[in-house]
Amino acid sequence: MKKITNIPSHIGIILDGNGRWATRRGLSRLEGHKKGADAIRKMLVSAKKFKIKVVSVFAFSTENWKRSKDEVDGIFKILENMIDQFEKNFINNGYKLSIMGDINKLNKSLQEKIKSLIEKSKNNNQLIFNVGLNYGGRAEIVNATNQILQSNLKYVDEKAFESYLYTKNLPPLDFVIRTSGEQRISNFMLWQIAYSELYFPKYFWPSFNERKLKKCLIEFSKRKRRFGAI
Repeated sequence: MKKITNIPSHIGIILDGNGRWATRRGLSRLEGHKKGADAIRKMLVSAKKFKIKVVSVFAFSTENWKRSKDEVDGIFKILENMIDQFEKNFINNGYKLSIMGDINKLNKSLQEKIKSLIEKSKNNNQLIFNVGLNYGGRAEIVNATNQILQSNLKYVDEKAFESYLYTKNLPPLDFVIRTSGEQRISNFMLWQIAYSELYFPKYFWPSFNERKLKKCLIEFSKRKRRFGAI
């Protein structure tokens, strides 16, 4: 396997294919989401090992509310259990939790656990885990625009606009991975993705592991980023 010559500071991952992974194995979609949660934990360990500074993931979109109530409730229960089981490990490993999206629509128990983990991990600096929950790129831009209107600013440039986004304190998004082979962005970090490199491996998210992350990083190393220059 080739060497990694350039590590992105900030990667985004669209966690796609949990349900299809499960269906192909004769399992329920929720079993796929549970396996996907395990893959997230392993990915964080690997990302820290490769010295990636920020990992942003698309965990639950504003469009995912269209799914069945049983599946939505099940996903949130998996998230609660994940926090309960791995909070101590999360903090001890130096991870810092950040959230993009409106979590006010989530159940109170989950909201409280999320806010608690944000507070407990706020001084950690090994890796920022930025989670999109009830998140959509368009909704983020609309939200930022409404905040600007309320602030009565008369002029806004790109830098000022970015200060109203969920990612205002994060480095630029370098690399976006969408598993499952689907080649679309699906409303993920639409502003931030402007100059990101994109990669669409064909495997489903639950099968993601350190070896596959390394292959993704090797792919990123091959890219020549010009940002509009020659």
